[in-house]
Amino acid sequence: MGDVFNSLYLGVTVVFSSRWTEIGGLLLPVPGNLLLCFCGCLIGTLIGILPGLGPVATVSILLPLTYSLDPVGSLILLAGIYYGAQYGGSTTAILMRIPGEITSVVTAIDGHEMARQGRAGSALGVAAIGSFIAGTFGTLCIVVFSAPLMKVALLFGPTEFCSLIVMGLILAVALAAGSLVKALAMVVLGIVLSTIGLDAETAQPRMMFGVQALSDGIDFTVLALGLFGFTEILRNLDSDQHRATFNERISNILPSWAEMKQSLAPILRGTVLGSAMGVLPGSGGALAPFASYALEKRLANDPSRFGKGAIEAVAGPEAANNAGAQTSFIPMLTLGVPPTALMALLIGAMTIQGVVPGPQVMTRNPDLFWGLVVSMWVGNLMLVIINLPMIRIWVGLLRVPYGLLFPAVLLVSAIGLFSVANSESAIVFAAIFGVVGYLFTKLGLEPTPLLLGFVLGDLLEDNLRRALVFSGGSFATFVQHPISLAFLLLSGAFLLLTLVLGRRRDVFKEDI
Repeated sequence: MGDVFNSLYLGVTVVFSSRWTEIGGLLLPVPGNLLLCFCGCLIGTLIGILPGLGPVATVSILLPLTYSLDPVGSLILLAGIYYGAQYGGSTTAILMRIPGEITSVVTAIDGHEMARQGRAGSALGVAAIGSFIAGTFGTLCIVVFSAPLMKVALLFGPTEFCSLIVMGLILAVALAAGSLVKALAMVVLGIVLSTIGLDAETAQPRMMFGVQALSDGIDFTVLALGLFGFTEILRNLDSDQHRATFNERISNILPSWAEMKQSLAPILRGTVLGSAMGVLPGSGGALAPFASYALEKRLANDPSRFGKGAIEAVAGPEAANNAGAQTSFIPMLTLGVPPTALMALLIGAMTIQGVVPGPQVMTRNPDLFWGLVVSMWVGNLMLVIINLPMIRIWVGLLRVPYGLLFPAVLLVSAIGLFSVANSESAIVFAAIFGVVGYLFTKLGLEPTPLLLGFVLGDLLEDNLRRALVFSGGSFATFVQHPISLAFLLLSGAFLLLTLVLGRRRDVFKEDI
């Protein structure tokens, strides 16, 4: 226990450390990481409120701009954008029935009905309070479970890691929305893309087709920015959705005591459910609000209230949403396996900064690990302050035409990408991936499994090669090691279960 408190103290010193900076001719102490945490939460809230971009696209766009930061600061900033978007997405979902994020779809059902009944303040208040409680608990889960998981992961060899990566990819396929075959095809395509370039051991060109710009492979930032940033811009330009406005007076931001008593149990249930589902690869965190809504509806004395302004239908899903956002960091930090596309982006950011994700992060980079953990607690408190008093400002931003926003986004993206790659080909490749990603969405193909396959492809190839070298080229090594065999059996079970259940998301939607 003493080690935990010492580690948390290290995290506090990292987050609240000040740097002497000259401002207006005066040398003043500026809390660098604390300021980055605030900026991340602020940007995340804005992105969550504005329908369209989303945190994955935003992090993709801002990724090149973080190269000038140190690893701790860049990860704190990007993480703040992620969980900040979970908070912001509920605001427009409640006030205008426009989910800023897919995880806010469920909140829009009863939250907007409460707003129409003059209870917008109560809905926003309970969403913020539930999010804060869930975010705090989710961060506590990281503190409690990360160290034991890292100790177990240190016992893994290349055989176990290879099977673990396979299980992560299978889970990503099983929990993805839409067709199982399409999701599997996208994972395989991502793995194939990760092999492009000169072979690391033999220096033989692989799938370069004579293009020298591909000798170092496809840059992670280029792929992410194209598939998510540029694709989202094209999708938004293609849609002709009218943005509603909310002009009602918002009063009584804090819910009444009776409403809080009614919401407390759903918040706690949603927190536990979201914390468990957030660890699952794929769309586990995105499914948590749907699962929470279904659970609360089943437990309710009068299920007919749901859809008509039931406060439990706001409290539970919002708690599940934010708890899942926090615990999704656990497999990323402890095992180096990203459960979501955004975690894959964060792993890419860590790798670019020279930090190797996996079980040795806590021992080799304790300032990064514990600084990130403490920044989550601080960020959750910041988000409550940012969201509630500034609601009218956030809603007013929805009146900005998207036609004015996307040129600025494109310009910033192109400048950031060129400053990092110092090559026009990077911008060209990103544009190509943007068009390809747009075509994927038209064909019902999710880019998220592709990105997960791309990020894990190098790890899969490296561990597969090492495992076969140690076994003398025998694939039997994967079933001879008990842990590896367990991972493979679990992968098969998840795949079989998915085939039996059919479309995963529909299991929850039937109850909504």
